[in-house]
Amino acid sequence: MRTTPRVTAQQAQAVANHFLSDRLPDRFTADLARQSDAKDVWLVPVILAYPFIGSLGKVGEILVGTSSAEIVSYTSTEKMKQVGQSIYEARQDKADLKWCIPR
Repeated sequence: MRTTPRVTAQQAQAVANHFLSDRLPDRFTADLARQSDAKDVWLVPVILAYPFIGSLGKVGEILVGTSSAEIVSYTSTEKMKQVGQSIYEARQDKADLKWCIPR
């Protein structure tokens, strides 16, 4: 029997973005949520993104409950910062990032 989640993918993404806005700089944002195989959580990728450039890559993940809208688990903010810095450094020599300053 499949149950319909009370929390939508869009709501899960909003919960994740609220969590991120309290803990990380604005270049870290939640991407599109998808349900886990067990259907009990939304898997919300966290990406490093810049205006006019878009996503540079995934830095972590936040799991949001499908029935409670509570964060169940997440990649540590320190790990997300480290991965984000690595992605930025790998791309900083390209012309599209020369004007961006990491925070």
